[in-house]
Amino acid sequence: MQLKKALPILFLIMFLVMVGFGIIIPVLPFYAEDLGATPTELGLLMAVYSLMQFIFAPMWGRISDRIGRKPVIMIGIFGLSLSFFMLALSTELWMLFAARIVGGVLSAANMPTVQAYVADITSEEDRAKGMGIIGAATGLGFICGPAIGGIFTNINLHMPFYISGVVSFFTLILVALVLRESVNISENKQIKVKVSRRQAISGPMAILYFLNFFVSLSLAGLEATFAYFAAIKAGMDAVTLGYAFMIMGLASAMVQGSMGKWTKKYGEALIIQAGISISLIGFGLILFIQDFTTAAIFLAIFGIGNGVIRPSVSSLLTKKAKAGYGVATGYLSSSDSLGRIIGPILGGALYSINIGFPYISGMLLSVIAYLLFQVYTSRSNMTNRSQLPGN
Repeated sequence: MQLKKALPILFLIMFLVMVGFGIIIPVLPFYAEDLGATPTELGLLMAVYSLMQFIFAPMWGRISDRIGRKPVIMIGIFGLSLSFFMLALSTELWMLFAARIVGGVLSAANMPTVQAYVADITSEEDRAKGMGIIGAATGLGFICGPAIGGIFTNINLHMPFYISGVVSFFTLILVALVLRESVNISENKQIKVKVSRRQAISGPMAILYFLNFFVSLSLAGLEATFAYFAAIKAGMDAVTLGYAFMIMGLASAMVQGSMGKWTKKYGEALIIQAGISISLIGFGLILFIQDFTTAAIFLAIFGIGNGVIRPSVSSLLTKKAKAGYGVATGYLSSSDSLGRIIGPILGGALYSINIGFPYISGMLLSVIAYLLFQVYTSRSNMTNRSQLPGN
């Protein structure tokens, strides 16, 4: 499939997937409370989804290398749709947990397989462009979803879940009818025989997974605490907070959509270093917010930096992958999920000590990520030199 034809389809698929996912975000806490969930149980309900994705994303990535991308993407979207309808029909708290577990296990197939699909259809020169487009679709869908969910919540608490289920099912039909398979199954099977799981995540590539974990950890800590921080420092309410996050998401999506141009000019390595540096500055600026305007500007700066890191890391990983692309992107999604599990817990604990600590922590994590990338660059250069003829 030609790049120009496939990427718009993948953009639409990931946009619709994230719209469906985002619709339930504003209503799920209230829905769970109506079924008797305590704050602790609500936290577990949110965490169990990421835990399932952490466990199962590498498995789905590996399966997509074996049987192809399209069937695995369809399994992931079907899982989302099923989980949304299960949530809508839940009458007991355990049913909510069951729905989140099912959704986490199956939808873990979506992101790594779509990224692997992009790697299949792009040249190394255009890889970052493709990953950036997927990142932009994800961000825009995540912006639109909660806004739609808030509107339908006014009808009743069940409606957003039914809407999400229908949107996801429509996306499943779209994939079945329009998306073509991208992987050569026989070639991928040969790759799988030669390369073990341990080899697939060893060497300099392992550093990129740790880097992505620290980036995800710092972002999740911000997302978990910023509402309380902004209320105290800038007097922001839920509405203005939503607008600020929307501006951050738009800034991130815009720069991700331009990834191809920037990467061709500067390369992934420089883009990753710049992204980490801008994120660090953004964390520092957030400590000084005073009102909605400063909050929106500083979040946008952070969003620009954070937004370019993931597509660039995805591009580098697939270029260096020793096994199938699905293996590389599966472990990348897993490291991202682990950060989203630990981040809110760490951020909440730090916030309880001092309201600025989650953002100071974000700055420190950014420094660690930057240093890790320097180690990656050094080891990659050593590996490349050792592979030259005569060495």
